[in-house]
Amino acid sequence: MKRSTDRILTTHVGSLPRPKQLLDLMRNLLDGRGDQDEFDDVLRDAVTTSLRQQVAHGLDVVTDGEQSKTGFSRYITDRLDGFETKPRLASSGFAPEVAEFPEYYEQYFRRAMYGGSVAPSVTLECVGPVAYKGQEQLARDVQNLKEATRGSEVEEIFMPAVAPSGVGRNAYYDSDEEYFFAVADALHSEYQAVIDAGFILQVDDPFLSELFSYSGLPADECQEKAELYVAALNRALMGIPEDRVRYHTCYGINEGPRIYDAPLSDLVGYILKINAGAYSFEAANQRHEHEYHLWERVKLPEGKVLIPGVVTHSSSIVEHPELVAERIERYARLVGRENVLASCDCGFSSQATYNPEVHPKIMWAKFDALAEGARLASERLWR
Repeated sequence: MKRSTDRILTTHVGSLPRPKQLLDLMRNLLDGRGDQDEFDDVLRDAVTTSLRQQVAHGLDVVTDGEQSKTGFSRYITDRLDGFETKPRLASSGFAPEVAEFPEYYEQYFRRAMYGGSVAPSVTLECVGPVAYKGQEQLARDVQNLKEATRGSEVEEIFMPAVAPSGVGRNAYYDSDEEYFFAVADALHSEYQAVIDAGFILQVDDPFLSELFSYSGLPADECQEKAELYVAALNRALMGIPEDRVRYHTCYGINEGPRIYDAPLSDLVGYILKINAGAYSFEAANQRHEHEYHLWERVKLPEGKVLIPGVVTHSSSIVEHPELVAERIERYARLVGRENVLASCDCGFSSQATYNPEVHPKIMWAKFDALAEGARLASERLWR
């Protein structure tokens, strides 16, 4: 994994808006009336276009924009055997927020997040032995990303995949431990294939943060479940070098009050147990920007890297490059400039949707600010 050895490197979290033509074809395939060959051709072009835009807007560590995925975790319906899909309530992930601000969320769900999604939100219920079946789709994604990066000047390439904690609920195995470990063993196939392709693996796990934020479970149960999440993920990562893995967690809500977000201090002890070389987290929005102070008392283990968000997906305001630079410099002074990559709080289109909350033109302006802020910070940090 590349480090910021002579300047601050820039990256993002993964998901980016899909073009309308791809969304239309994706929806048609889900409805059973699409043409797979046409979809594959349009998808290939969408990945190439997305990657070239990332490079043009100053990102060093890039990916495919998750163009092939209908949703952050919904894609796993095509990758794992042993599950049935069940309808999911839009509010189920963060019920306390919805209960506190029902009027806001009533209109929010209509216009954003799920309002323009090409696929309904679902949850997975495990009803049989878990096994990996996504080799064909994963091979397509790997090939598209390799082709898109051929001839491009990029520092590094990553590919996101979901954490075991994000794969549905158990209605088959005798215990949660048995269930999560079975999921971990299945996901290891995807993780290893990403590494074998020469990419950095990013494990997406908002579920650890959501556990402490919105589950409503007593503290001891949250802690017990968090330990299980970590153990399952480390099992899935078994044999994969830490310096080929970056871990991302966030809070699963884009634009909203966010008053129930757990502080990073509740999570950091579990995060640092994960066998990853880098840790990505929200640090740019108003609920979490102050949390850089945590690293004044928590020591970053030797050899690890922080990937804080320095621009946010939760607002359409484009951050000033000087503010971005200031955010980067805070972390560089605390953990060392070489141990910081500049990123976003989360992805900008975790669902394949016609209505991304932040307009794509604004999103690219945020990436411009990210790149310029990293340049300014680098000038000062390597003065």
